[in-house]
Amino acid sequence: MQRRRFNLTALASLAVLGPLAGCGRQAETPVATMTPAAASATAPTTEVAAPASATASAAGQNIYTLAASASGFSIGPMMSAHTVYVFFDPTCPHCAHLWANAQSVTKQLKLVWIPIGFLRPQSQPMAATILAARDPVAAMTENETSVASQGKGITPASPLDEAAVAKVKANTELFNKFNADSVPLIVYRNGKTGEVGQHSGAVEGAQLLAFAGL
Repeated sequence: MQRRRFNLTALASLAVLGPLAGCGRQAETPVATMTPAAASATAPTTEVAAPASATASAAGQNIYTLAASASGFSIGPMMSAHTVYVFFDPTCPHCAHLWANAQSVTKQLKLVWIPIGFLRPQSQPMAATILAARDPVAAMTENETSVASQGKGITPASPLDEAAVAKVKANTELFNKFNADSVPLIVYRNGKTGEVGQHSGAVEGAQLLAFAGL
């Protein structure tokens, strides 16, 4: 799959967001009125299945299996033994941050990007437009470059592909099963240890490789 260069101006604008951040529905609340509990809910978290516990390990494997059942599109080697799943909302600037960072590791790691409608009413039609595009990677790049530059993102298709809308709805329902409250949500399995976990928030490319055990 052909790689596309992420807009450098957009990358510069993302720097103000800071690393390891995510977008939650709480972000719609003005900062002046946000409660401490709501603010802490947007902090990135990582959950890893404990290998010493058979129950925890089984739960972790289920997380990874559930993510693999979602509808998305991939970047990186198609036959890679290392796959990381990313649930994203097309209106989320931190998802755009992660998309940009992921470009540096696509020769080593396969990432499956799973669009959901989570943050705003326009999220679902935008997600369906990306998923149904003839070239989802190009559509994603267009959207993330715009969002990173504080734009409105990709223009939803008209009419929308109903099959894609249904897939986005199913992805969103699946996302809700992970008890996550922000995007991007990264679901991974460490190839060295077998540990399975999830992480809320954008990370650097090196951390994506570490999640996969590379």
